[in-house]
Amino acid sequence: MASVRGGQAGIGDPGLDDLCLAAPAAVRVDGMSTTKIALVTGANKGIGKEIARQLGRLGMTVLVAARDEGRGRAAAEELVAAGIDARPVPLDVTDPESVATAAKLVEREHGRMDLLVNNAGIVADGDREGAATVETFQRTYATNVVGVLTVTRAMLPLLRKASEPGVVNLSSELGSIATLSDPNGQWAGVRLYAYNSSKAALNMVTVMLANELRADGITVNAVSPGYCATDLNGHQGYRTPEQGAADAVRVATRPDRATGGFHGEHGPLPW
Repeated sequence: MASVRGGQAGIGDPGLDDLCLAAPAAVRVDGMSTTKIALVTGANKGIGKEIARQLGRLGMTVLVAARDEGRGRAAAEELVAAGIDARPVPLDVTDPESVATAAKLVEREHGRMDLLVNNAGIVADGDREGAATVETFQRTYATNVVGVLTVTRAMLPLLRKASEPGVVNLSSELGSIATLSDPNGQWAGVRLYAYNSSKAALNMVTVMLANELRADGITVNAVSPGYCATDLNGHQGYRTPEQGAADAVRVATRPDRATGGFHGEHGPLPW
């Protein structure tokens, strides 16, 4: 995995406890506010809200992007009550017009974006072996793959205005072809055809964006938060949203500026 703007690839990921020292939240960019600006999609609940909370604790201004404007506002208010600088941003990743409007809002209010976390994702009803329909695939890919690319493209002009911009895509170990190729592996029996393949596609998009944006100094990485108890799986996971969020925050703020990687709880994951 290569590094962007100096640093060495392969350096161990810092723990969350080290982030306040390893990743200061303030930088000066063209006379604008020194506070880093982070936008998190699907941030009204679950892992997304916890990512926003943890980034906010590091001193960043977090933009709580949510498809439902009321839920996004409520989540932002909860974070503000906890002492975090949080602002709601209405954003439906499957609606290009909504994405464009959100980008204009960020441009008008903040002038740039330091970090984009593409967290929004779905598991569609009926997504299982032998039952996933064309509509199931279309709905899943619209959010998990096309939505990520749409949001990232729209926010690139803002990211290019930051001094150390980064993009983190929330993926899944279920998208690891190497992992699921083992018929005796832990996840071989999880046959979510649309979801699993969408995360494999997202991993490829991550690599392609990392290669494309390396010269611009924009890091792009994929993170699997692990099997977290969220609405996505009926709260059956053995990890908490806080734990899953910590993995994303760790990668988003790693000081070595590495790019083009796929990371999990214990470090790099196989593609």
